[in-house]
Amino acid sequence: MSKTIKITLKNGDVIEKDGPVKLSQLCQEIGKKLFEAAVAAKINGKLIDLSSVLEEDATVEFITFDKPEALPIFRHSAAHIMAQAVKRLFPGTKLGIGPAIENGFYYDFDTQGRLTQDQIEKVEAEMKKIVEADYPFSFKKERKDLAIKHFQDQNEPFKEELIRELPEGTARIYTQGEFSDLCRGPHLPSTGKLKGVKLLSVAGAYWRGNEKNPMLQRVYGTAFPTKKELDDYLKKLEEAAKRDHRKLGKELDLFSIQDLTGPGLILWHPKGALIRKIVEDYWRDEHLKRGYDLVYTPHIARVDLWKTSGHWDFYKENMYSPIEVEEQEFMLKPMNCPFHILIFKTKRRSYRELPIRYGELGTVYRYERSGVLHGLMRVRGFTQDDAHIFCAPEQLEQEMESCVRFALDLLKRFEFHEFVITLSTGPHPSKAWEMGLNPEELHQKLIGETSGSARREGAVSRVITYQDIVDRFYPEKKNEFAGEKEEWVYAEEAVARVLQKVVIPMGINPEIDIIGAAFYGPKIDIKVKDALGREWQCSTIQFDFNLPRRFDLNYIGPDGKEHKLYMVHRAMLGSFERFFGCLIEHYAGDFPLWLAPVQVKIIPIAERHHDYAYQIAEELKRNQIRTEVDDRGEKMQAKIRDAELEKIPYMVIVGDEEEKNKTVNIRKRKAQSDLRLLQTAQSVHDFIKTFKT
Repeated sequence: MSKTIKITLKNGDVIEKDGPVKLSQLCQEIGKKLFEAAVAAKINGKLIDLSSVLEEDATVEFITFDKPEALPIFRHSAAHIMAQAVKRLFPGTKLGIGPAIENGFYYDFDTQGRLTQDQIEKVEAEMKKIVEADYPFSFKKERKDLAIKHFQDQNEPFKEELIRELPEGTARIYTQGEFSDLCRGPHLPSTGKLKGVKLLSVAGAYWRGNEKNPMLQRVYGTAFPTKKELDDYLKKLEEAAKRDHRKLGKELDLFSIQDLTGPGLILWHPKGALIRKIVEDYWRDEHLKRGYDLVYTPHIARVDLWKTSGHWDFYKENMYSPIEVEEQEFMLKPMNCPFHILIFKTKRRSYRELPIRYGELGTVYRYERSGVLHGLMRVRGFTQDDAHIFCAPEQLEQEMESCVRFALDLLKRFEFHEFVITLSTGPHPSKAWEMGLNPEELHQKLIGETSGSARREGAVSRVITYQDIVDRFYPEKKNEFAGEKEEWVYAEEAVARVLQKVVIPMGINPEIDIIGAAFYGPKIDIKVKDALGREWQCSTIQFDFNLPRRFDLNYIGPDGKEHKLYMVHRAMLGSFERFFGCLIEHYAGDFPLWLAPVQVKIIPIAERHHDYAYQIAEELKRNQIRTEVDDRGEKMQAKIRDAELEKIPYMVIVGDEEEKNKTVNIRKRKAQSDLRLLQTAQSVHDFIKTFKT
C-alpha cells in the first residue's frame, strides 16, 4: 500500500500525493513554465537533483535562475559536459576536478601535450553536440570500494585519490551518456538545458595546488542561461582586456617587471612614479589633517623582533630567509606593525596622549610563489599605506568610526562610489553577527548547504545562534584565536554599531564572514566596484588583541595604574601597487586631470614654432601644470594621434597665427578617443585660468 506524502511548497501551499514522488514529475504538474525553468530543487533546505524521489513528508522549493543557487549548478554541469567532450576528443585524458567559480567554471586535465586554442575550439564544438544529444544527468551511490574500482577501471587515479579521502561510506557517481564522474551534485536535469557556453583560456595548475604534484591543464569557461547574457559578459571581458593594467602599463610607460630584478618586483617609470607621488602626497595631507603622525621604519630588522611579534611562528613561510650580518640574523620585513609598536614603547604613555595614530607608507616583502604573481596585483615587494592606532577601550568605537569614514572618503576621491563591506567575526557569540545574517540562509548552512557571506535582509530573529554555527561547522577553529571572549564580544559589537551608524544609512548592507577574522581580532574589509562592476579589495581595519600582549603595551590611566591597551591595524588603499593597478583598469588609463602624469601636451606645427612652444611650457609649469612639448619631426596629425594614445587631457597646438597673436589653440580630451576643438584662439593666461577652474 502506497504512503501518502505531504509536500509543503515555498509559498505555503500543501500538496498530498501517493508516494514515492519523483520531483521532476511534481514540478511538471505544478506548471510547464516552472518545469522548463527549474534546474534543481531544495528538499528541507538541501539542494538536490530534479531526478530525486520523495519518500517522506518534505518542504520543497524548485530552483530557477532567479535564485542564487541556480548559476553554480548550471556552470558545474557545464564543467562536466566539457570533461565529456575532452575525453571524447583526447582518449586517455585523466580527470582532475571541475568546479563552478565566479562567472564561470574550469576543469583540470592530465593530457598528452598542451591543449592549443584550435583544440579548445574543437572541445567547444563537441560540447554543442553533447548539448544537442540532451543526455539526462543521473547519479547513483556506490560503496567506496566499488567506486574506487569503477575509476581504477577507467584509469582515473585522481578520482581514486579523492574517493579514498571521503569520510562517508559511499561515493556519488554522476553519468551523462557514456561519461561518468565523481561528484556530490546536484546537476541539471539533462545536458540539453545548457545554453550560452564559451571556453575562454588554458592555464597550468598543479594537482591540488601542490607543486610536488603533476602539472595539469586547467581549461576555463563561462556559461549563462541565455545567449544575450553570454554576449554581454564576453563584451565585458573584451573591455576588461583593453583595460588590463599590464597592457596599459607598458603602452603608457608607467611601470615594468624585468627578469634581472626578478618576478614580483616593480620598476616604477617616471610617469607611473609621478602618479604615485600625487597619490602619496594626497594620502599624507589627509592623514595629517585627521590627527595622524607620520613615521618611517627600516626595511629589515633582527630576527628577534619577528620572534617577539609572532611572525616567526605564524608567518614564516611568507617571509624571506634571514640575512646574516656580523653574526646576527636580520630579515626583510613582511609587516610594519612591530616597528610602530617599538616607537610607541620608547616612553610611558598617559591616557591623556591617547589615541596615538602612526601612519607610514611602508614597503614590505612577502614570499609569493611565482605561479600566483600577477602584474601589480600580486607582487613580492609592495608599499602598504599602513597605520596603527593605540587607544583605550572606551575610544575603540570612535576610532573605528573615524577609520571607516576616512576610508570611504579616500576611495570616493578616486571616483569609486560602490562598496562591498564585510565584517569578519571570531569564535565567540555576539550580537554583531545578527546585523548581517538571514535566519533562512543560516538554516540552510546548518543542514549542510555551503554558501558565501549572507546578506542582511530585514529584521533578524534569533532562530539560530552564532554558537550553533561555530560548534557545527568550525569546531577545529574555536581555539585558534587570541584574546578573551569578553574582548571579542566588546570589539565586534563596537564594529556592528559603527556599521549601523555609518554604512547602513548609505544603503550598503554589510556582509558577515563567520570565523573569517584574523586570529588576533575581528576586522572590516572594504571592497570597491570599478567601472566594469568588478570588486577590488582595498581598505582593511583590524583589531589586535595579540601584539599588545606580546609587547606588553599599556598606558597609565587617571588612577595612576597601568591599563590594557587596544590596538587597531588599518590600511585605506591597501598595497600601493595593487591600488595603482586597480586605478589603471578603473580609468582605462585615462586618468582624471589631477592624476594625469602629463596634463598638457604642447604640439608645435613646425620647427620654427619650437621656441614659442617652450615659452608656453615654462609659463604653464610655473603654474604647477604638468606639461611636455612634442618637438619631434613628425607631422602635426601624427603628434595629435600619439597624444590621444597617451590619453593626455589637453593638447595645445601652436603655429604662425598663435605665435603672432600670443595665443594657443586648445583641444581637450573629454573621454576615450573623444576630442573636440574648444576654442581656436585663447590667451595663455585665459587657458591657465580655465584649467584651474
